Amino acid sequence: MTNEKSPATVDMGESVVYVDEEAERSYRAKVDLWVLPVLCLVRRDYLGDQMNLITDELRCISSIAWIDNLANAKTDGLDDDLNFKGNDYSLLILLFYIPFGLCDLPWNLLIRRYSGRSVRLTPKILKPFPQSADEEVTVSVVWGILALCQCAAKSFGSLLSIRIILGAFEAGFFAGATFYMTTFYTRGGDWSFAVLASAFSGLVSFGVFQIDSSTVKGWQWLFIIEGGMTFIVGIVGFFILPHTAQSAWFLNDREKEAAKARMLRDSSSEVDTGFNLKECFRSWNNWQFPVWCVITFTYPVAYATSMNFFPLIVGRLGFSTVKTNLWTVAPNLVGALVLLCVAKSSDFCRERTFHIIFSLTISLVGMVILAAIDVLDHKAIAYFACFLMAAGSYIPSCLVHAWHNNNEVHENARAANSGLFVGLGNLAGILSAATFRTQYAPK
Repeated sequence: MTNEKSPATVDMGESVVYVDEEAERSYRAKVDLWVLPVLCLVRRDYLGDQMNLITDELRCISSIAWIDNLANAKTDGLDDDLNFKGNDYSLLILLFYIPFGLCDLPWNLLIRRYSGRSVRLTPKILKPFPQSADEEVTVSVVWGILALCQCAAKSFGSLLSIRIILGAFEAGFFAGATFYMTTFYTRGGDWSFAVLASAFSGLVSFGVFQIDSSTVKGWQWLFIIEGGMTFIVGIVGFFILPHTAQSAWFLNDREKEAAKARMLRDSSSEVDTGFNLKECFRSWNNWQFPVWCVITFTYPVAYATSMNFFPLIVGRLGFSTVKTNLWTVAPNLVGALVLLCVAKSSDFCRERTFHIIFSLTISLVGMVILAAIDVLDHKAIAYFACFLMAAGSYIPSCLVHAWHNNNEVHENARAANSGLFVGLGNLAGILSAATFRTQYAPK
């Protein structure tokens, strides 16, 4: 290493590596300032003072729309107002996951295909913003509109139609954002802090469900507020987010060179390569590929269960609608803290397998307890089990997608793999939705 104030090269045996520590620090700070907050807000509101605690090895993404608020809406009488019958609620979730799972790969290939293209408006509008916009943020604008439209649903059929289209557009974000972040950050990974989004949704539900209005129901306010937030932040993100580090309007030339060098050192064999469809599928004939498919299709069952049914599980404790949504906040906040600790430990140790197994075991213990006891007679134990479920269910999605992205150094292949594996994970939500059926209630 040399003086921090000037670029240098370091001899690492067969290769010479470019190092500019000062420019890299400045680059990381600017990306943390301009890229992370927008992605966090587009997918649910979390950043604030936490940014001061995030290291280069750990980046947290949360989301406005990543945690679906349908379960919160159901606690306020959504099913009664729309005349749900039988397994309509489970069917609503199940059918949503079909386009949500099938569209991830096509969206990611499109994002990769057009990554780096400019969307020209006018010099006045673009100044001082870049002449480009991130495709997945454009997708978020559409799904924000659709999420907002859910408040106008008058029947099961109308809500189902909206949510099927919503699933197709929402599919483009997480896989796209995962790939997008790998073009800015090194092997430390990009972690989805969606568990905090669940806590946020519970707090919003707690507030809006206390609104006493005969014309607009509480669950309608929930869709209006969270859908509107997604739409507004998506519009802002359209102008702020760059396509790549090399086209980032907030970086100078020295910082762009440092960004390219650090990615070549640690994450990608090439940077800013063109789209090549054949290269996208280069790793699909590897013997490890079917193993990854099995992993990504099975681990999210616990995740989907927590995401779609957690307020209903807490509601079994016998509290009012308002209290039920408030009581979902604490388990999710504890889950967020556990996720942060486990993710940090995984990055520090550069190990994924046992951290994933540990997390799934925690959620399994919580679910077994809930299945084995009478929750009305043992409310304290049941509520403790909810903490365990929230603590373990969300972590594997962060570690698994960081893991397979770490192991793929080619950007085209990384884009295709992220799309497929995230899509398989979303399809796993079908298993969760099919398990929670009306005839099994209330147990």
